[in-house]
Amino acid sequence: MLSTRREFLGTAGCALAAPVGQATADWRDQGILHLEASPHARLKNIPVRAFTMHEGFWAPRRKANVERSIPTLLQLLEEHGVVDNFRRLSGRKKVPRRGPLYTDSDLYKWMEAVAFVLQSEDRPDLRATFDRLTEEILAAQEPSGYLNTYYVEERRNLRFKEMHRGHELYCLGHLLQAAIAYYRATGGTRLLEGGIRFVNYLTDNFGRDKDPLLAGHPCIEMALVELYRMTRDRRHLDLAAYLLEGDGERLKLTRQQMVYLFSGKPFISRTQLEGHAVRAMYACCGAADYLMETGDGAYARTLEALWQDLARGKLYITGGVGSRAQGEAFGEPYELPNRLAYTESCAAIGNVMWNWRLLAARGEARFADMLERALYNGVNSGMSLSGDLYCYRNPLELSGDPEDRIRNPWYDTTCCPPNLERTFAALPGYFYSTSSEGVWVHLYHAGALDWRLPGCGRIELVQKTQYPWEGRVELDVRPERPAEFTLFLRIPAWASGAKLAVNGAPQPVRPGEYAVLRRSWRPGDRVVLELPLEVRLTVANPMVAENWGRAAVERGPLVYCVEQLDHPGVSIFDLLLDPAAGFTAEFRPDLLGGVVVLRHKGRAWQDSPAAEPLYGRWPRPARPTRPVEITLIPYYTFHNRGITAMRVWLPMAGA
Repeated sequence: MLSTRREFLGTAGCALAAPVGQATADWRDQGILHLEASPHARLKNIPVRAFTMHEGFWAPRRKANVERSIPTLLQLLEEHGVVDNFRRLSGRKKVPRRGPLYTDSDLYKWMEAVAFVLQSEDRPDLRATFDRLTEEILAAQEPSGYLNTYYVEERRNLRFKEMHRGHELYCLGHLLQAAIAYYRATGGTRLLEGGIRFVNYLTDNFGRDKDPLLAGHPCIEMALVELYRMTRDRRHLDLAAYLLEGDGERLKLTRQQMVYLFSGKPFISRTQLEGHAVRAMYACCGAADYLMETGDGAYARTLEALWQDLARGKLYITGGVGSRAQGEAFGEPYELPNRLAYTESCAAIGNVMWNWRLLAARGEARFADMLERALYNGVNSGMSLSGDLYCYRNPLELSGDPEDRIRNPWYDTTCCPPNLERTFAALPGYFYSTSSEGVWVHLYHAGALDWRLPGCGRIELVQKTQYPWEGRVELDVRPERPAEFTLFLRIPAWASGAKLAVNGAPQPVRPGEYAVLRRSWRPGDRVVLELPLEVRLTVANPMVAENWGRAAVERGPLVYCVEQLDHPGVSIFDLLLDPAAGFTAEFRPDLLGGVVVLRHKGRAWQDSPAAEPLYGRWPRPARPTRPVEITLIPYYTFHNRGITAMRVWLPMAGA
């Protein structure tokens, strides 16, 4: 427990908590981000353990994550030699190194997922596995602090010589994130001490007046800032600043490299999202973290410009990002192909992480709106309902080619599976925040928040809802004593017609903003929010050429799609939405784990356009249509019943 100062010195040589007089917290009190002493963070995270999620939308996903995803992925990591890569360095096994140069990070992300599970529940088996793996990892660490299983033996001389591709700092970043999450789960510092030894090796040898250093694949920046929040060691923040500023001239990087890597040049010189999508998202996360510690206006302006660039022309309706397979990269504005969409799961996760940080910095609902879009669709689609198959890509259209196995148990580049696992494990930490004003409710799910506010004591918020299948949210407010504070409830931008009441008294709401409820709260007070879940037809900007004349179907935060197996006798590529017809929503507990299915009396081409010549003369002859019932399922559930054609954007009849 913390008193005036909690330290672990030893080989780490670094304090873990802030000096007396600075805001600090026991390890049990730290959230996904530890922002208690961050002077430019408007909102503070709650601990993951503070929100107990009850049965609801995310419950089966989180159960599958713990019971199926995490155990089976560790088996695969063992089978593919990822753990043996450490054992060979410690002499515990005589085996060749296996896998790409960044495999260390996959194990670290898996361990971070375990750590977040342990923040929600006591799992002695997982804790013992984490501790065992920690010893395997640290046994491979060199006395200098250096730790990487690829740049050893004949590749030793290449250390920090291939930084544009080497992933040394990327792996370290994930080690630190796993170690920090485990500390917040158990108070254990063993892995964290090893991570700090490596960081100290870097601060001793690299920097502006030392050897140059490049992130290569951003990740280390946000890990270093988070480490600084715990240690208050300025060297950690300064190293993050140096990497964000870039040292491309000394490293002789080309312009193309700095575009692709999204590192190497000053972050504040960036004007658009470009290059590798995951790298760009992670760099933006690190910059947002740095902003919350420094308040640097140049970072604030750059982050806003980049967010607008994403929101106005580079964001898929699913919240996915990154349109090009070549380079796993962003394309030009409005370059948002459907079948060729790359939309890597890790990039959607990066989008969630970035908006979470911007939300903490600014407290604006637009960031929570984008976070929710990405989480419920582009991230949620990345893991199968069974929990043991993963999407690397998450396209918005599939032809049904039997060779196109979009969901697989393993990839040679295994970044997405453990990334999805750590995201689902950390979910409780994303639903609420606090500030000097009160409690913020960002997302909706049945469960109980048990936390505290300065000057108000402990507060319990019990949420009852079937969101997103139903729009009613009941929130019972239970302070331990009457207390005055503000309750902020996000009204999603899509929720036109939302209604809000406190103890039956109507309250004003504006979609796309937080409703502000300031009052003296007493045990037994109840807030009721009614979010309309009418089906929406959404159209894209006309500059998105591929979606001209098409619409996507949304209900609440969920994007819907059609699959061929629900439409025997008609190709889904012949289906047309009828703007004059409505939709019927039906909850199907027996389908896809229990989902709301949408039925629509649409149209289909009488004769498939596939039978026509490739080119013809204008004007095109009228093409007759026939009525057909269209069935739509939530996008995140696609390809959970086998390989079949799938489509999100459907043509509009008469367009």
